[in-house]
Amino acid sequence: MTRATVPALPTERLEGFSSWGGNLRVMSYAYRPTRAEGVADVLALARRSNRSVGIRGGGNSYGDAALNREEIALDLSRMNRILDWNPDTGVIVVEPGVTVRDVWEHAIGDGYWPAVVPGTMFPTIGGAAAMNIHGKNHVKVGPLGEHIRDFDLLLPSGETRRCGPAENSALFHAAIGGLGVLGVMTRLSLELRKVHSGRLRVTPFSGANGDDLFATFRAQVETADYLVGWIDCFATGRAAGRGLIHRADYLKPGEDPEPTRSLSVAYQTPPSDLMGFLPKSLLPRFLGPVFTPRGMRAANAAQFLMGSRRSGVPREETHAAFAFLLDYVPNWKRAYGSGGLLQYQTFLPDAVAQDVFAAQVARCQAEGEVPLLGVLKRHRPDNFLLSYSLDGWSLALDFKRTQGNHSRLLRLFAAMDREVLAAGGRFYFAKDSTLQASRLAPFLAEQRVREFLRLKREIDPEALLQTDLYRRIFGAASEGIG
Repeated sequence: MTRATVPALPTERLEGFSSWGGNLRVMSYAYRPTRAEGVADVLALARRSNRSVGIRGGGNSYGDAALNREEIALDLSRMNRILDWNPDTGVIVVEPGVTVRDVWEHAIGDGYWPAVVPGTMFPTIGGAAAMNIHGKNHVKVGPLGEHIRDFDLLLPSGETRRCGPAENSALFHAAIGGLGVLGVMTRLSLELRKVHSGRLRVTPFSGANGDDLFATFRAQVETADYLVGWIDCFATGRAAGRGLIHRADYLKPGEDPEPTRSLSVAYQTPPSDLMGFLPKSLLPRFLGPVFTPRGMRAANAAQFLMGSRRSGVPREETHAAFAFLLDYVPNWKRAYGSGGLLQYQTFLPDAVAQDVFAAQVARCQAEGEVPLLGVLKRHRPDNFLLSYSLDGWSLALDFKRTQGNHSRLLRLFAAMDREVLAAGGRFYFAKDSTLQASRLAPFLAEQRVREFLRLKREIDPEALLQTDLYRRIFGAASEGIG
């Protein structure tokens, strides 16, 4: 059946969608069901109209993971009910459109915090599961998927399967991190972490260069509850690789004199202004001139200097302040300009990570495309089929995209892709905008990736569920579907 012989979708359904990084924009036919039955109806409509369906939650992926150009966008943000909460066990049951913010606000008064959170509180739990997000404690507790007890997966056929580590285990380990192309998670159950205070003890450490930074990180990683590093990508010579590390630890019972106060939504909610009078919503207007090579070189130098002065001196911060730094300046991405930002995040084995990361930054400097931000984390492997993680490290590099530098960035990323793959590295598709299947042959040939595609063919033979990301990465490898 061709599209010329099937009913056309109503044009009033067409809407514009963009990536979280603001570097991609598409038009799609938007549908927003409120119940699982409505999801099944959209899948049936897609089959009748010979369209694909791309699942969308909060739209917080940097690239095209939640985009489906000129096809159907299944927006689950209205499926946002908390179905059950048990403060005795810390288990919460939610619909996929419930956000990370909804979860912590619901549970914190009972002394619970999500075991894994990203850098912003606005992703949906369904989207976070589909990407198997990680946090600043990944090496300690693993990705979000390791804290999901089970979920209901609505397959393209209309059948619903309950999936967990012991029930439909293969599908459980494929759908978590499976990019939303195996089925629609309509109910999820996850375990939260018990906490005794709404505050964390945060200790900064400085590293004068790459060797110093990695050595300091290694010295802290075994005992810290959270650990994240920042790298000054503008530094060169003896200072190359310098940066700051922030360690955070939970307060023990009795250490917080006012736990009831700190374990409240009001206490955790970021203030809407600076210094009591300047609305944060105005800040992106003033940040634009700073988000230039010259401005960010100065800002990075100042950040390193101030952080070094506080090195080793602990302070206390709320969970939200430490976890959701990206939310403290609303619409901060506008400072990147109309071209948006591209993030390039790679995962490298422990033995080679420092050298490869140093080579990446040096290459960027030589090309005149210095990342405005560099974030370092330590990771461990997991058992999910499309896992991005390994026993090693990740470095996330943020680039300002402009009409003038876009082609250069694509060439730069392609060159670094080859180096990462040669070193046994991996990529995080939730952050990616530029990878091509032609450069991913070693990854696509892995047995677990082949098993993922086999499951895709088995439960979605018509390839009903697709996104721009899925087609970009797996299009050729998944030939034969449909």
